[in-house]
Amino acid sequence: QIELSHPPGDAISALQFAPSGGGGSSRLLVASWDKRVYLYDTATSTSDGGGAAGLENGIEPGGGGGGRLLKTFDHRAPVLDVCWGEEGEEGEEEVYSTGLDWDVRRINLSTGVQTVLSSHTAGVKSLAYSRTHRILVSASWDSTLHIHHPHNPSLSHATIALPSKPFSLSLTSTKLVIIMASRALHIYDLATLASESSSPSPSPDPKVLQIEPWQRRESALRFMARAVACMPNDAGYACSSIEGRVAVEWFDPSALSQARKYAFKCHRQPSPEGVDVIYPVNALAFHPVHGTFASGGGDGFVALWDGVGKRRIRQYQRYAASVAALSFSGDGKFLAVGISPGFEDGKESTADGIVKIFIRELGENEAKGKGAK
Repeated sequence: QIELSHPPGDAISALQFAPSGGGGSSRLLVASWDKRVYLYDTATSTSDGGGAAGLENGIEPGGGGGGRLLKTFDHRAPVLDVCWGEEGEEGEEEVYSTGLDWDVRRINLSTGVQTVLSSHTAGVKSLAYSRTHRILVSASWDSTLHIHHPHNPSLSHATIALPSKPFSLSLTSTKLVIIMASRALHIYDLATLASESSSPSPSPDPKVLQIEPWQRRESALRFMARAVACMPNDAGYACSSIEGRVAVEWFDPSALSQARKYAFKCHRQPSPEGVDVIYPVNALAFHPVHGTFASGGGDGFVALWDGVGKRRIRQYQRYAASVAALSFSGDGKFLAVGISPGFEDGKESTADGIVKIFIRELGENEAKGKGAK
């Protein structure tokens, strides 16, 4: 594995590889509490520590490591999430960001121009873009979703009220899953969201949609949720909590399919007193080819799991800090791991240089499931 040069100056909140195709899936977006979005090329080795790109963005050269920092994009407040959009009509690529400034932004990667698509009334925790339906969904701590049509300027965003504060969201080609406080979990049909939010509004005010979720569920996890990630085959999802536990569930509402759901303990380490220390499971990411998934915890470990076979495939060596975010490349050949202080040990001061991004190259069958026991 390689360590990227020029890591963010504060905690990492999210990272995401570019989708396959276009400019290749070696580029990586990173959102940070240092009020910046970072764009890296993870396939480029550096002999000059970032060279012109580093200087261009006001970052000192040096820092060692691999990869290359291409650009940074400044924000007014800590950035909590970032995702890739698609190429515009002029071939200019777009990404989206959001965070504690309450705004949902579109960033033109070519020009660096940022456009505010909508503003919530509290910090925005998560966002995701559906290439299938060409809509952008943001979830805010004001307990609302905003549905945007970035490529149709004539349409203002639409709002959907949520029953609780959202913690994480993920989508497939057909569904959107949102996990919230009070163990609430909603599954929406993306086609319905796209069509209902695209109908013209009689008033100039943003539309408020009364859309019933396709399914309402109670989370199988009793403690506060941290992350949710959908299976690449559109069959189900995994979610994690602060209590060192992951649940795996399927969309099919039939009794037979629902009987398959389960939860398991993970990211727990024995203490010198012989008692398990329980760490939060901060990050989940599904492998795009094999359908297995990775989990990252406050204990500094990354583990690969076969969700169907109910087996752990492997666990990697311990990182120097809490695992904050994970992302597989579009072809499944690389895993990006972002580490930041999680303050799980109760110490509020941290050593410098503990925020890092690692790119792990996976063997052909490294993330392949082993089947049931």
